[in-house]
Amino acid sequence: MKTLVVLFSALLLSSSSVYDISLNKISGESFKLSDFKGKKVLIVNTASRCGYTSQYGDLEKLYQANKDKLEIVGMPCNQFMGQEPGKNAEIAKFCKKNYGVTFTLLEKGYVKGSNQHPLYTWLTKKEKNGVDDYSISWNFNKFLLDEHGILIGYFGSSVNPMSDKISALIK
Repeated sequence: MKTLVVLFSALLLSSSSVYDISLNKISGESFKLSDFKGKKVLIVNTASRCGYTSQYGDLEKLYQANKDKLEIVGMPCNQFMGQEPGKNAEIAKFCKKNYGVTFTLLEKGYVKGSNQHPLYTWLTKKEKNGVDDYSISWNFNKFLLDEHGILIGYFGSSVNPMSDKISALIK
């Protein structure tokens, strides 16, 4: 029994938690997703010049309707046909002016490749997230975490944030 406890403890210590990843808001302020423990978190890679850019408005609607139990975190990314060329301040201004965004925006970053942000490494690698491997091929991919930081859903670009698929998991 003691051996089993030691093995279990070692497994817990070696597993990575999304809550351990350091992040920077678009303003430069550092924080961790552990600030959102007890709420579900929807993480989205975003872009200001994409066919899906209007999803910013739906993300804000979803956030306003559920902010007592949901946080939304957007990471602007310029890896898909140069659709997010702006600097952080420009992106923040665009999102506020055009979509009234009040949910958390991160600094612009990489969601794939050799410079992939650790948050997206965790989200896309089964050995980190414990669920599956995911490949991000476009803007506005969505990952939903439960109140304990467990990955419970992945949704491609074409799934609208206000869809029943996402809403059913937020309840």
